[in-house]
Amino acid sequence: MRRWVLGEFGSSEALVAALKGLRARGFDGLDAYTPFPVEETFEALGLKRSKLPVLALLAGLGGAGFAYLTQWFTNAVDYPLNVGSRPLHSVPTNLPITFELAVLSAALMIFGALMALFGFPHVTHPVFELESFRSASIDGFWASVTVDGDTRSSSSVEEAMCELGARQVSVVVEAGR
Repeated sequence: MRRWVLGEFGSSEALVAALKGLRARGFDGLDAYTPFPVEETFEALGLKRSKLPVLALLAGLGGAGFAYLTQWFTNAVDYPLNVGSRPLHSVPTNLPITFELAVLSAALMIFGALMALFGFPHVTHPVFELESFRSASIDGFWASVTVDGDTRSSSSVEEAMCELGARQVSVVVEAGR
């Protein structure tokens, strides 16, 4: 049975310090919930740099290459049509479609990669059932630790959160689906 131990902190600095303290104590499955983006939480959570920009670049370059080669092959090799002594292959005429397919390929790669990496969107999460958690979208700074074990491990996380200065600590248990 999965549990989430949630702790509310008074400021973003206290949250970042608590996340670093929890990581130093060896807790995994950390997450942070803040009413506005706090850049320091990424480092405090130990998140790695995303591979998504590289995937988008490769997809964009691949889409651009495919579009340009398709236009070149169609116009200059497969079906050459000389109209008014214009060249069979002209770079400026191929650029708009090349650009559009590069953007489309990059956007589709980002969408597909997000779906593959994160799964389909989940609109609910068990921590949203906690009434005091509503402050996470207004003025609360919350840290959570996912616990996949017995109550002893969740109690050690609760003690650690209290020692790190949490205003309140709550435990949310995942209901059977």
